[in-house]
Amino acid sequence: MRNLTLLTDFYELTMMQAYYHAEVNTGRRQTAAFDMFYRENPCGNGYAVAAGLAQLIEYINNLHFNDDDIAYLRSTGAFGEAFLDFLKTFRFTGDIYAVPEGTVVFPGEPLIRVTGTLIEGQLIETAMLNIINHQSLIATKAARVCWAAGGDRVLEFGLRRAQGPDAGLYGARAAIIGGCHGTSNVLAGQLFDVPVRGTHAHSWIMSFETELEAFRYYANLYPQACILLVDTYDTLRSGVPNAIKVFTEMRDAGIPLNQYGIRLDSGDLAYLSKMARQMLDEAGFHDAFISASNDLDEYLIAELKAQGAQITVWGVGTHLITSKENPAFGGVYKLVALSSKGEPWQPKIKISEDPIKVTNPGVKKIFRLYDAKTGKMKADLITLADETIDNEKDLTIFDQLATWKRMTLKAKTFTVRELLMPVFENGKCVYPELSVSEIQKYAEEERNTLWEEHKRLVRPQTMPVDLSQKLYDLKQSLIISVR
Repeated sequence: MRNLTLLTDFYELTMMQAYYHAEVNTGRRQTAAFDMFYRENPCGNGYAVAAGLAQLIEYINNLHFNDDDIAYLRSTGAFGEAFLDFLKTFRFTGDIYAVPEGTVVFPGEPLIRVTGTLIEGQLIETAMLNIINHQSLIATKAARVCWAAGGDRVLEFGLRRAQGPDAGLYGARAAIIGGCHGTSNVLAGQLFDVPVRGTHAHSWIMSFETELEAFRYYANLYPQACILLVDTYDTLRSGVPNAIKVFTEMRDAGIPLNQYGIRLDSGDLAYLSKMARQMLDEAGFHDAFISASNDLDEYLIAELKAQGAQITVWGVGTHLITSKENPAFGGVYKLVALSSKGEPWQPKIKISEDPIKVTNPGVKKIFRLYDAKTGKMKADLITLADETIDNEKDLTIFDQLATWKRMTLKAKTFTVRELLMPVFENGKCVYPELSVSEIQKYAEEERNTLWEEHKRLVRPQTMPVDLSQKLYDLKQSLIISVR
């Protein structure tokens, strides 16, 4: 387990020292509440998929300053000995609530709520944003790709194009959470117990005298996973006919043909897959699958399927692992409340000329509202922490900016679920350890509660995320008082 304590911005540490001296000199010990949230869905999507909580838990559990860390900070000349002595025994002692990994989430709602001392709340900001932003981005991109594939298998093949080993490793994990069926990343397979998949490269074919010889050797070695890359020389004149010869030899030899097929990595994938399907079917290999790669993304997959491409396995690399269209998830971390010596929370707000950047004050919860008959999402409602919702009564919610947009949910026609779950209490992890496959299953169940209108790739319908009347009134009163 790596010590990532210094994976932070320098100003987090200088603020920590300032908080420390303010507390020592004035006796002012403040408890703070912070929210981590984002403002816009990535890739123009109708939702995002939360991911990265497992690595965040690992980071918090291992949060400490070792001797080398202290020595390095001393060498910068920015920190006094009293503060460095304080860091020697520093541990996270606060509370963290978060939406579970795989949860479908929307802009403006807190994905993570941190309460603790100002010092510890400030320290974890940068690493938290780094971890959650990246993995939520890739999980969301994977969900888009898998939706475009329409139930076909999608494999994550992006390691060689990822922005470094960690991005490739944790990106693969996030892609599985988002719906991918496997990854080419062997280390991810080992660490996260996820399926690893792969065939062979063009170099394998080119290392033999003939394409047919290369195919035969590969089939002999991997008869139960014989996927042959057919576009090294000529896909339809050489590659597919040679693959059919090998499959025929295997069948004649009594070798079971289970997981077998071809892979296309260049050319017009729609045309080539249709012609290859025809050739395979005419030879009696109706169950041979056709996989494809070559700079695929959700838009190209959707187009190829619309054109009748006979592809059922999609290997998606660069565009997935880098989220090439939208390479950053815009998560932010803001102070929302302060308390001194056990006193009630004092809500805090950040004002901006841009309405989307005005924060929601106070310690909050998220309630998800579902249609009782269909189980589909109706809306999310952000409330203050002391509020509850009774589905035995009518509930009217309204858009926080366009307040005339209102929806009344009749009593007993909706169900309610609270999203933020305890992860750390008094510095101790209380969150269950889940396998990636369990998180993937949960994430799929989450996406199934979305209406199809919210899943489309272009101009999806927006899910209402509203404020309770009590939170809305508090926000407006703070805006007026600050102004």
